[in-house]
Amino acid sequence: MSSATRVPQSVGESRQLGPATARVTSVDVLRGFDMFWIIGGEYLVLAGAAMSKNPMIETLATQFEHVDWVGFRFYDLIFPLFIFLVGTSVVFSLGRILAESGRGAAVRRVVRRSVILVLLGIFFYGGLSTTWPDIRLMGVLQRIGLCYFFAGLIYIAFHRRPAVMVAICAALLLGYWAALTWVPFPDIRLERANLERISREIGSADPAALTAAATETVRGVYQKGYNLSDYLDFRYLPGRKWDAYFDPEGILSTLPAIATCLLGVFAGLLVRSTSVTDVGKVKWLLIAGLAGLVAGYAWGLQFPVVKKIWTSSFVLVAGGYSAVLLGLVYLVVDVWRRQAWCRPFIWIGMNPITLYVISEIVDFRGLAERLAGGDLKAFLDGQVVQGLGGLVIAVLQVGLLLWLARLLYQRRIFLRV
Repeated sequence: MSSATRVPQSVGESRQLGPATARVTSVDVLRGFDMFWIIGGEYLVLAGAAMSKNPMIETLATQFEHVDWVGFRFYDLIFPLFIFLVGTSVVFSLGRILAESGRGAAVRRVVRRSVILVLLGIFFYGGLSTTWPDIRLMGVLQRIGLCYFFAGLIYIAFHRRPAVMVAICAALLLGYWAALTWVPFPDIRLERANLERISREIGSADPAALTAAATETVRGVYQKGYNLSDYLDFRYLPGRKWDAYFDPEGILSTLPAIATCLLGVFAGLLVRSTSVTDVGKVKWLLIAGLAGLVAGYAWGLQFPVVKKIWTSSFVLVAGGYSAVLLGLVYLVVDVWRRQAWCRPFIWIGMNPITLYVISEIVDFRGLAERLAGGDLKAFLDGQVVQGLGGLVIAVLQVGLLLWLARLLYQRRIFLRV
């Protein structure tokens, strides 16, 4: 699973070497920026808001919480941005393998990495520490693995025919919209009180029996626990589900997530292109991103922007923001060569999955509280500024993770799945 690879001694040495072998620094930076918020960066904002009591900062802090259902905040971008960047990296990593070793080697790489990501995801959510009904088969890492698998195979098959990949992406988005809009499903709301009532009436809690008890069918609804995607999870997804009866990384919603990864592939093809100037690449990333935002929010008027079922409109909105961010970071880091500020993000971006898993296994929050909790926190809150203790703990938590990321980077230890 792991291998140590060498990177340039400084950020400035990481230049694009060619279409098949390059490592684009801005992709690592944006991946690290993205993972920074996943592994604890949001606590800095939330703790700062709690300390300041400033309405503007408190409003900003709401961007670091997911919307309950319909809508889009900054924190709803984090996961799709990572999948988008997985697609971008596919162009460079698989492009190199295709050029050097052929399709067979590329397919083996895709299969191996995908299987490891799925198994690592099952381990991440408890592995075999619980009985079968409580094992979560679908999750964040599993979705990354599945998206990488399908997007990787599509790229291997059609990397010389980008129009085919565009058609596949469009088919995934339109097909998912058509399914959720037109395919009927049993008229049953997946809410605890409702399901418990039906279970008492029929004497069974089996999903098949509960759905069979519904006398009507519905279609074209996109409410929480009341849509085709959630129904299929409830009826057919085994194991533990994140929301008890359905899962945000469920069965059907994986299809549009693959489209998110393909959008990243398209961005990677643009960035790798030798026929477009660097400024031209920035321009087209920004244009494509803005077009995605307009199309996504417009589509959202009929097909709501919902992360938890990864609606097609959500794919376009998230993809639009992702393309804009990549364009801006590419401009600053790879065109203007302003790179001193981004070193911490490169430390993280070179080991994202490793740090993600470690942040779950190791209680960095608990370690920070051992250093600045208890009486020290009470003193800071009571005698200096209310909320300062929480901010200090958040800074220490993130600082410990950054120290680990820097240590791995300096030792040239990069764990690859």
